[in-house]
Amino acid sequence: MIAYLKGTVLKKIEKGIILDTGNVGYLVHLPATLLENLKELSIELFIHSNIREDAFDLYGFANYNDLTFFKTLLSVSGIGPKTGLEIMNGDVQKIKLAILNEDHNYIKKVPGIGEKTAKRMILELKSKIEMEDIKDLGNSTTSNKSSSSSDPHPDAMDALIRLGYQRHQVTKTLRGLPLEITEAEEVITYFLKNN
Repeated sequence: MIAYLKGTVLKKIEKGIILDTGNVGYLVHLPATLLENLKELSIELFIHSNIREDAFDLYGFANYNDLTFFKTLLSVSGIGPKTGLEIMNGDVQKIKLAILNEDHNYIKKVPGIGEKTAKRMILELKSKIEMEDIKDLGNSTTSNKSSSSSDPHPDAMDALIRLGYQRHQVTKTLRGLPLEITEAEEVITYFLKNN
């Protein structure tokens, strides 16, 4: 199974690239955001290999976190690699936040995702995303350069920054935070509803 490729972009195609790794060219499907921002000829990709009777498809991601989230999406019944890539084509952080916030209407905007699949995603992935993106992040705030001891809610602040929000944006929204909200999850929920 192929897990990592490094090479030169030989050709861009509609939903991916042909990657030359030295006398061998691999067709690698990429998320639209990665494909659009691809400027360098040399690239490193973390790979998901999808092997079936009639296909051997490679899906590439710029970092291991994106690959991990893609694989997490594939664990949901009804989501295959093509639909998973459609999800990855959008803003991954917003998808994660929509899952955390149980916003199935936002998730349904992804091509190929209907009401049932959106609700299934929320049901099956909410605890996994909370575990990965909030609770674990809260434990690592002391080692993360983006966190600051002056933040009133460092765990929540760190999690939101890791999800792609800017510190000033989070700080501004959390100024109106009611005093009774103290837990990191509550702070994040407040931010999502008021941002």
